Amino acid sequence: QVQLVESGGGLVQAGGSLRLSCAASGGSFSTYRMGWFRQEPGKAREFLAALNWSGGGTNYADSVKGRFTISRDNAKNTVYLQMNNLKPEDTATYYCATMTPRYWGQGTQVTVSS
Repeated sequence: QVQLVESGGGLVQAGGSLRLSCAASGGSFSTYRMGWFRQEPGKAREFLAALNWSGGGTNYADSVKGRFTISRDNAKNTVYLQMNNLKPEDTATYYCATMTPRYWGQGTQVTVSS
């Protein structure tokens, strides 16, 4: 089973940038398709982006396309989410996950002030 730990969240002003990291351990990280999701209180968890083990096969939700970029470094067992031009509506808890089977990290909070 893979363990995932997210980091890099915080408070940022609208228009700013953050890079989230997700460190994996305990499994064959380099074989998994990886993804990022987010969740606001009282709402369903929302898919944001995913990519294959090779770093290809990326896909993005329309809400973040052109602003967020997913990438990975298999040598470091880490997947990243670069977030640019952040908006107040991006405020949420952000989670990384293996896509199949689905293992989740504990989440990291991102707050965007207007």
